[in-house]
Amino acid sequence: MSKSIVSISFDDARSQSIRFLEEAGKFGELHVLLWTDDQVRAATGADPKYPLPERRYYLENIRFVSGISVVEGEAPAGPGHPGLEADVWVSTQEVDTVEARAAAAEMGMRYEMISRRSQDAFPGGDPEPKPVTPGRKKVLVTGCYDWFHSGHVRFFEEVSKLGDVYAVVGHDANIALLKGEHHPMFKQDERRYMVASLKTVHQAFISTGEGYLDAAPEIERIKPDVYAVNEDGDKGGKDEFCRKNGIEYAVLKRTPKEGLTKRSSTGLRGF
Repeated sequence: MSKSIVSISFDDARSQSIRFLEEAGKFGELHVLLWTDDQVRAATGADPKYPLPERRYYLENIRFVSGISVVEGEAPAGPGHPGLEADVWVSTQEVDTVEARAAAAEMGMRYEMISRRSQDAFPGGDPEPKPVTPGRKKVLVTGCYDWFHSGHVRFFEEVSKLGDVYAVVGHDANIALLKGEHHPMFKQDERRYMVASLKTVHQAFISTGEGYLDAAPEIERIKPDVYAVNEDGDKGGKDEFCRKNGIEYAVLKRTPKEGLTKRSSTGLRGF
């Protein structure tokens, strides 16, 4: 199989960053060269929003990524960086230069550029599910997932220990109803895409109901064995709903990955 390679900071990652990785992975097994904190500072003139261990943890959980190496040296790696072995070098439109193309050619790599238009597009409809693991329970989770961060990644990692994870992302009108003005920051298709990008998520949907039980129609469709929430999400009659419908109800504590900072969408948004 071909091997593709990219070099990124993955700092304050948004959906465009994930789309870039997805498109890059279509050229071969994707290996990421991840920048150090010092390299982010050198390239941007500012401290990274998230430290290297947190950026790496998030990146390790993206379904399109096969491997990660931290870049050695003072500057972020380019196609001419020594020690790179790949069939395809993939870049974004922002860093597409004649010099980069020439360096890739000199190293015997094909050069591909992902356009801004490709990074801004999101697949429509229900995503393809991953293969079901025989004998595993179906675990349903619900939420807004508005400013996606390492705390979300950790939650899905913990939930996946209970079974195959089916995520139902709140639709825009319901999030505005529950959370008020200026919510959500990101549209439902984009939020669903971010959730579905994780290795630990079997399939992700957008809710079609209302209120705290806006996922009721999806629950009827998916027929989960378990409904899992974090401590903040333990409200709105979910426990009673599960008792009435014979669904196991699990409440997980909000704990960050060991060594990482505790994150919340509210804290990152500032409101």
